[in-house]
Amino acid sequence: MNDDELLADRFEQHRGQPRAVAYRMLGSLAEADDAVQETWLKLSRTDADAIQNLGGWLTTVVGRVCLDMLRSRAARREEPIDETFVPDPVIRPLSQIDPEQEVLQADSVGLALLVVLETLEPAERLVFVLHDMFAVPFDDIAPIVERSSAATRQLASRARRRVQGATPSADPDLGRQRQVLDAFLAASRGGDFEALVALLHPDVVLRVDSGALVRGAAASKVVHGAKAVAEQAFTFRQFAQVARLALVNGALGVVTAPEGRPVSVTAVTIADGRITGMYILSDPERLERLALPLGED
Repeated sequence: MNDDELLADRFEQHRGQPRAVAYRMLGSLAEADDAVQETWLKLSRTDADAIQNLGGWLTTVVGRVCLDMLRSRAARREEPIDETFVPDPVIRPLSQIDPEQEVLQADSVGLALLVVLETLEPAERLVFVLHDMFAVPFDDIAPIVERSSAATRQLASRARRRVQGATPSADPDLGRQRQVLDAFLAASRGGDFEALVALLHPDVVLRVDSGALVRGAAASKVVHGAKAVAEQAFTFRQFAQVARLALVNGALGVVTAPEGRPVSVTAVTIADGRITGMYILSDPERLERLALPLGED
């Protein structure tokens, strides 16, 4: 094995962490892969023998790459952040995951948290992701955001307050999540409107991202309140017949795929036995790019 092959092998051994960083930074699996590829190119042009901690080096470099991508994204954006945006979900069938170990998976970050991270400024998001999620020291992050360590610490504190204030609480127990989702699907399949309302928190928020090309009743939207969200579930109750449970970003969610053709992925937040948030991705173009195994009952 020559030097290039050895370096590629070392990179592959560490690929999981920079990809996890990039996913949290960008909320897009495709863009995360692009960021990881750019990080590999930077590594291949670097004297790798001089890098004492390759994992740490890759984490900070991919963070810098993602920061540039976020700033470029912000510069192109002519309108405020679309409140209907739902990040790319990571889906796994229930049969392939040990629920007790799911927390250890690199991509098990809740979709609700990713939605909140979209509201942060690029530098805030970088500092929060690298420090709070991956324990990168402020001294290592400061040069990336071109601030002192003290200013970087303040940036993290501001981002942390924003995240904590906007991220809904969620029950981490998969068994309790399943009880609520099973009941919700049963009520949808049976057309039981009152049961749907009872399973929803009064202040529940439904976010639907159907992409730019979808029009009409299924268009992107944000819906507030138990009755209004239940009306949406009631309107589209025919899809509940083919909905199957799956792990969506480490929590119970739903994949809807009539005749094997995925039409939506739904993530939920559940607290105190009721659904507090629903995040539905039904953008055909983005669904086509995702690996969407069918869940199971």
